[in-house]
Amino acid sequence: MPETTAMNRSPDAAEPQSTGLSRRGLLGLAGLGAVGFAGLGASIAQAAAEQGSTGSDVAATYPFFGDHQAGIVTPAQDRLHFASFDVSNISRAELKSLLSDWSYAANRMTAGRGAGAYGPTNGPYDSPPDDTGEALDLAPAGLTITFGFGPSLFDSRFGLSTKRPAALIDLPAFPKDALDPALVGGDLCIQACSDDPQVAVHAIRNLSRIAFGRASLRWSQLGFGRTSSTTRAQVTPRNLFGFKDGTANLRAEDTSAVAKEVWVQASDGQAWMTGGSYLVARKIRMTIETWDRTSLREQETVIGRTKGDGAPLSGGSEFTAPNFSTVGAQGSPIIPADAHVRLAHPKQNDGAALLRRGYNFVDGNDDLGRLNAGLFFLAYQRDPRTQFVPIQQNLATNDAMNEYVRHVGSAIFAIPPGAKEGRPLGAALFD
Repeated sequence: MPETTAMNRSPDAAEPQSTGLSRRGLLGLAGLGAVGFAGLGASIAQAAAEQGSTGSDVAATYPFFGDHQAGIVTPAQDRLHFASFDVSNISRAELKSLLSDWSYAANRMTAGRGAGAYGPTNGPYDSPPDDTGEALDLAPAGLTITFGFGPSLFDSRFGLSTKRPAALIDLPAFPKDALDPALVGGDLCIQACSDDPQVAVHAIRNLSRIAFGRASLRWSQLGFGRTSSTTRAQVTPRNLFGFKDGTANLRAEDTSAVAKEVWVQASDGQAWMTGGSYLVARKIRMTIETWDRTSLREQETVIGRTKGDGAPLSGGSEFTAPNFSTVGAQGSPIIPADAHVRLAHPKQNDGAALLRRGYNFVDGNDDLGRLNAGLFFLAYQRDPRTQFVPIQQNLATNDAMNEYVRHVGSAIFAIPPGAKEGRPLGAALFD
């Protein structure tokens, strides 16, 4: 090995050197050496200045810093890697350090740069690289990285019990739940969305590596083919049942509705959550084979919409409001009382609405050869107590679709407001 190989390697030229990383953080970011953690000050401001949306989907970038975290009202990307973590036996200071290290790396990766200052091909030659390298030469493809805190983080370990928001409830047991304990809960979560699956996987892989010794992966989920639109420019996608999904979803352009239904307000309590949101994640397995043997008439009756253009059975086109009072020749409602569209609609739930950005998943086959596939449901809201919980209670009790789905995973997380330059994600939680 030539002597100059290690000596001439240098950190990203656009990233000034800093020495703010903890010793354990250095282990997680193996390879940083004397350069250390570049902090969240002027150096990251430079990276943030390089961001901003471009005209091409594959080259699109969304800033990590902002009033709200990206990945909520951001135009829903096509690919997902979601991960839930358990925090190890560490101190409060080490938890803060982890969030700081994650913020630093997320800011870099969403800008299309390596997770660390050196990148996958530079740095001390006899130390592991500070980026794994599988996204080298790939565009950011609209990568967003969104972080959340689970109810279990607010136990006695870190002195945060008084900071737990009242809305961050332990989800109740719903009728017909078939939850796998291995797919439930978590202290922390990370949602990485991108239009390139390798970019999303790269983000979770590197954030997991950075967390080494401080947090470990509890469960994760890959997703493809978004099942909702979060902007009006996006066409309504289809789920694995073949139906358009999320026609009535909240959209980013509905700013008043989003402020009311998605963003936590100062009057909601726990000031550190102002500008944040709450995320409910549910892994919903579809009994694909049974559905595929069901008549088209029955499928449309279960959903309450036509399979072709997604129009409500009461008539019109996809975006025509369903008329739940319309009856057929037999005097029965054209949209049945147990149709999914009826039971999920805000009119049937005291006006409660959700911002959904779920994904399809296929996890191979089970022991009986059946497709292990379905919907990884993700929904953002201002208060799960008045939004997700009553809606899900209604669906779990009455929805005709329950014959074809099983809820096997579940989690809830507080999604803090966006990070600021000089203050990492969740900093207000520790004030």
